Amino acid sequence: MKDAGRLPRETVARLASAVDAGMSVTVKVLAGLVAVPGIAWPDFEPSALEQSAGNVRELLRETGFADAEIMRATDPAGVPGAPGVFAARPAAPGMATVLLYAHHDVQPPGPAEEWENSPFVALVRDGRLWGRGAADDKAGILMHVAAVRALDAVLGSRNGLGLTFFIEGEEESGSPTLPALLGQHKPRFQAEAAIVADAGSWKIGTPALTTSLRGLVDGTIEVRTLDHALHSGSFGGPALDAPTVLARLMATFHHDDGSVAVEGLVTTSTEGPDFSEEEFRRDAGVPDGIQLAGAGKINSRLWSQPALSFIGLDAPPIATAPNTLIPAAAVKFSLRIPPGNDPDEAMEAVRRHTLKHAPFGAEVTFTPGTKTRPFAMAPRDRMAQTALWALGAAWGTEAVTRGTGGSVPFVAELSRHHPGCSILLTGPRDPDSRAHGANESVHVGELRNSILAEALFLAALCQRVQSLSPL
Repeated sequence: MKDAGRLPRETVARLASAVDAGMSVTVKVLAGLVAVPGIAWPDFEPSALEQSAGNVRELLRETGFADAEIMRATDPAGVPGAPGVFAARPAAPGMATVLLYAHHDVQPPGPAEEWENSPFVALVRDGRLWGRGAADDKAGILMHVAAVRALDAVLGSRNGLGLTFFIEGEEESGSPTLPALLGQHKPRFQAEAAIVADAGSWKIGTPALTTSLRGLVDGTIEVRTLDHALHSGSFGGPALDAPTVLARLMATFHHDDGSVAVEGLVTTSTEGPDFSEEEFRRDAGVPDGIQLAGAGKINSRLWSQPALSFIGLDAPPIATAPNTLIPAAAVKFSLRIPPGNDPDEAMEAVRRHTLKHAPFGAEVTFTPGTKTRPFAMAPRDRMAQTALWALGAAWGTEAVTRGTGGSVPFVAELSRHHPGCSILLTGPRDPDSRAHGANESVHVGELRNSILAEALFLAALCQRVQSLSPL
């Protein structure tokens, strides 16, 4: 392995052997977690989510955390949130505490016909484990568990390092009660570093540390043009239906090149490797005939520029659509904002744009939804330097730093409550993982390397004389 100088080579080799010895069990346990369809959305059966949390709690207890417990908060209306799992091992005097985060809830599977196998039956094929949640984010749970087991096998469970697990249960539904939970239990989340296992490699064989995240602002826009539905033959022409007017409003949100046209949003600078257009098309599945949107480097368009999508539409489905002028239609928007943007200001910018561009004097109702802050790592973070070494040592090649276009609500909330904590975003995903889509999977080799990288990082912290002394 490249540059094992931060740990004795013998220790690095023993950790690698411990990780490899546990991989068959790791994959088996991951397959078992995938089998439980824990979805934290109101329209899905909550018992599966409770079962998923219970399985994770038992897994942590088997890993040596006998105090593992279900943790939840309530939303502003007093409704209990989804079940998270919390467990902790206190640090010895002078030692650091590391918070290990992942989430056990998953996205809905989507259309069954788009999957090559059942989404909740894990299948190992072609070096990958397939199934909903395999990559996002149940592999992150196993990354933490397997790394701690390897660390304890080599250095002993009384190595002095403080370890805190928090496995969230509502990340995919926007973490609605997470701010309350972190506020109610703030001292229990105190740590010098947090490893957030909800990201991944630059590509298979090249590890990455994510140093920035775009935030998220979403909501719904409803357009009404009529008091009631009308016969399209009798009234069509002078009167426009709501879907037509809504479509014209939606078109105003982007310039002709596809970039976001909402005034008041900020674009920031971008660091890290860039994609070629060919690489992006391959990873995203964009056919050659489809023009890419926006301007500038691909990584800038993904990480440091705003991006707005319409992700849901309320209008009669084609199969049951009457031949009438539809009086009202609604759309859900999803706006990703790079570091430098405030979510409240971004939401207001979308609201102003909506009201300013409403066509034909249509009645418009703007309903704000989720708001998540963007994140940017502090320059020259010392924990990050150790993490980059550990990633490079595990993969045998130098790690890169990168941004990510997605949002992780926990990162924004943790940085708000504990600004001194170094937040390290990594994980076992790769560009072929298809998180949120059909045929989601995790590459078993990348999972193995991510486990080893975390074990090396934790072991490097164990050898410190003082909790924040240089390595």
